Amino acid sequence: MPLTSSVPQTSVRSLVIASRESQLALWQARYVQKRLEQLGHKVTVLGMTTRGDQILDRTLSKVGGKGLFVKELESALEDGRADLAVHSLKDVPMDLPEGFTLGCVMEREDPRDAWVSNRYSSLADLPPGAVVGTSSLRRVVLLRDCFARLGRSDIRIEPLRGNVNTRLRKLDEGLFDAIVLAVAGLKRLGFANRISHAFEPGQMLPAAGQGALAIEVLAQRQDLLLALAPLAHQPSWLAVTAERAVSREMGGSCSMPLAAHAVWQGQTTLHIDAAWGEVEDAPGAGVVPPLIRAVGSAAVSTIEEARLLGQRVAQQLCERGALRFRA
Repeated sequence: MPLTSSVPQTSVRSLVIASRESQLALWQARYVQKRLEQLGHKVTVLGMTTRGDQILDRTLSKVGGKGLFVKELESALEDGRADLAVHSLKDVPMDLPEGFTLGCVMEREDPRDAWVSNRYSSLADLPPGAVVGTSSLRRVVLLRDCFARLGRSDIRIEPLRGNVNTRLRKLDEGLFDAIVLAVAGLKRLGFANRISHAFEPGQMLPAAGQGALAIEVLAQRQDLLLALAPLAHQPSWLAVTAERAVSREMGGSCSMPLAAHAVWQGQTTLHIDAAWGEVEDAPGAGVVPPLIRAVGSAAVSTIEEARLLGQRVAQQLCERGALRFRA
C-alpha cells in the first residue's frame, strides 16, 4: 500500500542512490537526490553500468527483457552499497524479486510517445519506403496499425537501441527517417524541441508505467519507506498499478506487444485502455492479426482496487483473442 505524504518524516539520513549511468538515468537519480535533499537528507548517487546498457546489438525482447536494467542496482541494495534505486517504471519487471519493493512512485511526467523527425512532421508525410526506428514491440504493433489505417504497407519499422542521445544521433545521421521515443525522456533531457508531435493515447497507447519514476528499496527498510513518503504521488501510483496489473496478467515482459494506459475521470474513477498486438503472422493465416483492445473503469482508492481493475481489463484482452498464438 503506498504511503502518503501525511506520514511523518524521519530524521536526517545519509542515503545512497543506485543508478544506471545513462544520461537519462542519472538525470532521474539526481532529480530524486535534489528532492530528498530538500527534505534535509544527505544524498549521493552511485552510477552503475547494467547488463542492459552493455547489450546494444540485439533487441531487449531477445536478451532477457528490461529487467536487465535493474538487476545490478538490486545487487547494490542487497549488499548495502546503496539504499535505494531510481528507475523509469516502464523498465521495472512486473514482479520484483523476493525482499524488494517499490517504496515510492512519484508524480508522473507526460506518458505519451513522441514522433521525432528532421523532415517529416507526421506519419502521413513519410515518403515511400521510409524507415522508422523503435526499440519497443508495443510501438511496432501500434505503428503498424497506424500505417494500415493510412493504407501504407511500404514503411519499414526497424530496431533502434541505445540511449536517447544515441538514438537522436542515428536519426541525424540519416539511418532513420523518423524515430519514436518517450516524451518524458526527451523533456527531462532538454530535448523537447526535437519532438515533432506527441501522439495522443488514442493513436499510440503508452506502455504501462511510462513517464513515471519509481524508487525501489529492500522491503525490510521501513525507515526508507517513511523517508520516501513525501515524494509519493497517490494518483500516479494507483494509475500505474492498474496498468502494471494488465501487464502482469498478460505475462509481464517486454517481449509482450502490450499497451496499457490509465487516466482519472474525476476524483475517484480510474479508466484504463489496453491494446494487444501480434508482431508475427498468425500461424497458417499468412497475415498479422489486428490489434485487440479492451477498456475498463472503476472507483479506485486502494492498490488492491487498482490491481483488480487491471486484471479485469487483461481478462477482456484474453477473451477477445490475445495470447492465442503464444506457445
